[in-house]
Amino acid sequence: MKRIELCENSINIVFEINDDNEIKLLHFSALPFDENTLEKFSEEKGFALFDRTRSFHVAEVQVSGIDRPHERHGNKYIVTAPGYRMKFKGIKDTANQLGRKLEITQYDEETGIETVSHFQFYEGISVVRCYTEVTNNGSEDRTLEYVSSFNLNGIEKEGLLPQDKKMELSVCHNSWQRELQWTKYTLPQLGMELSQPAPFQHSSKVIGFTNVGNWSAKEYIPMGFLENTETGSAIFWQIEHNGSWHFEISDQEGHLYLQLSGPSEIESHWSKTLRPGESFVSVPCAVGVCTRGDSGCFDGAMGQLTRYRRAIRRRNADNERLPVIFNDYMNCLWGDPTAEKEFPLIDAAAETGCEYFCIDAGWYADGAWWDWVGEWQESRKRFPNGLREVTDYIRSKGMIPGVWLELEVMGIKCPMAENVCDDSWFFMRHGKRVYDRSRYQLDFRNPKVIAHANGVIDRLVSDYGVGYIKMDYNIEPGIGTELDADSPGDGLLGHERAYLEWLDGIFKKYPKLIIENCSSGGLRMDYALLSRYSIQSTSDQDDYRKYCTIAANAPSAVCPEQAAVWSYPMTSGDREEVVFNMINAMLMRIHQSGHLVNISDEGKALVKEALAVYRRIRGDIKRAEPFWSIGTSAFSDDWVSLGLRTESCAYLAVWRRGGDEYCSLPIRFLNGRKAAASCIYPSFNEEKFTFDSNTSQLTVRLSKVNTARLFRIDF
Repeated sequence: MKRIELCENSINIVFEINDDNEIKLLHFSALPFDENTLEKFSEEKGFALFDRTRSFHVAEVQVSGIDRPHERHGNKYIVTAPGYRMKFKGIKDTANQLGRKLEITQYDEETGIETVSHFQFYEGISVVRCYTEVTNNGSEDRTLEYVSSFNLNGIEKEGLLPQDKKMELSVCHNSWQRELQWTKYTLPQLGMELSQPAPFQHSSKVIGFTNVGNWSAKEYIPMGFLENTETGSAIFWQIEHNGSWHFEISDQEGHLYLQLSGPSEIESHWSKTLRPGESFVSVPCAVGVCTRGDSGCFDGAMGQLTRYRRAIRRRNADNERLPVIFNDYMNCLWGDPTAEKEFPLIDAAAETGCEYFCIDAGWYADGAWWDWVGEWQESRKRFPNGLREVTDYIRSKGMIPGVWLELEVMGIKCPMAENVCDDSWFFMRHGKRVYDRSRYQLDFRNPKVIAHANGVIDRLVSDYGVGYIKMDYNIEPGIGTELDADSPGDGLLGHERAYLEWLDGIFKKYPKLIIENCSSGGLRMDYALLSRYSIQSTSDQDDYRKYCTIAANAPSAVCPEQAAVWSYPMTSGDREEVVFNMINAMLMRIHQSGHLVNISDEGKALVKEALAVYRRIRGDIKRAEPFWSIGTSAFSDDWVSLGLRTESCAYLAVWRRGGDEYCSLPIRFLNGRKAAASCIYPSFNEEKFTFDSNTSQLTVRLSKVNTARLFRIDF
């Protein structure tokens, strides 16, 4: 028996190579390894009831046609075959420009299946990027049904309390106009309370969270946070994929395991046949650990994820500059642009200090356009002198022009769909084109689709001088396409990877082009896409009072400098409504809208003031980490808060929607250090606030409901 123990970036990891030449992952935690936590002992019999050599696998791989002889109860992705019998072949420990890299190779002699488990560390960040590469070195075809990207058994093993008394899982629910809603669950609330004698836990229950389809975040953000409340330690993760994914927690041999993966056969109709010599690489995921520390487990985890996301992201000027974007959609033109309407809006946006101006949906159609989209040619009815007249005017006002686009779809009434495109352009199932909401899904594996997409981008940049694209996506084509694929899920995965490759090519050709990731708001909020795109739409929520909840939670899923939040002052609103709207966006990326031509002079002045404040603080935003003094927000909360911290100062947005007029906000990471607080927006602030350095607590009075203030704390 041999042990491999390491501590890298405060992550304690222990592998064991046993006498049967199997490698096991015994430990992955912020806490040191304790041998005694592995075994479940019977007080009556006085010996260990479980043999850990049957579990704690580094990778799980299921291949069709192989027996799974060990007990697993239900559809759990444990005791996979040949996963359970893989033998250790070697470990490669190297360093690269990012940090340390481990590659663990295993093999199955009978099938010829070989796996390489990749663990990429990042210097100074307590997060590891993990994925699995599977190669068929055998002499016959082998069909994959499941491949784990990360597998860890024993996630509950630290501490003395039973698992159902100490483990709490936080999941980020997501849906249209209701994005980024964190919910914390105990194991009993999820149906996993201990009901059998503790050593004999063999539940058929799986705590599973799954996305199926091309909207990667339509029900959940692909991430999670699991805390051991007894020991004050946690493990957290994100799955970096723009399509189907799955994670699950259940029990095996007395312990709880965590499995992260991309698509799978049972959940998402994915299987992949490997011919001899062929390989498959699973989708990557990021896994991190932390302890409670000075700011709490959750805040610490989100801080580490923020650092990691910045490390894996495409380098770009947009995330350094954080320019202000005006978009004419929300509480403004509502997808009905014309040259006549745009000119006064352009003047108002430039006057208030916007730096980009995006013409939203409708610029390409004379009238109703939903099921006609696909050609992306300007409407001469809306723009009699051409769209270039408007984009040139935007540039003359010192702003960079942008347009809305939904390039991955084609309306069923689009002339191209019948006259130019054959079935190979589209997702196909059961011999038919896949419809959703009167649109077809284009298949980016097809070179003709790529040529079409490239042509659209080239024309927008060259003919209209566009420097910004709002890339929307408003359909869900389901499990995938059967065309040229081993399974619908295989076709979907191939398309999604081809789309990412296409994006890489576009950014290589146009490095200054900003493309916003929008999918009916935030329904594709994942770091497969966000490692390419520099900016992410967080919601289509059109009630500013509800939007503060989405905005406050946004930095848990997206770096603040990538999180675009609408601000849309109402023409009938008072000054407090304008302030509330502006503060929604001021700690992230401002997507300014609202009909600036028609709002009051006082309202316009408050927008201008807010943008001036934003330009002063955005250099801090791009390097700050988030914190939540009163926790993440729910729509029912009376008070909402979001903080960003740097090494020398912090910013705190505070909103009141109801309840008592006073709120106390602990700034835990200060730990009694001397500090001073100031209200930096709005300048007319007459509300009282105090900061107590002894308790590190900011107390704010907001005398009216639906009011907000932005504070700076220097320390």
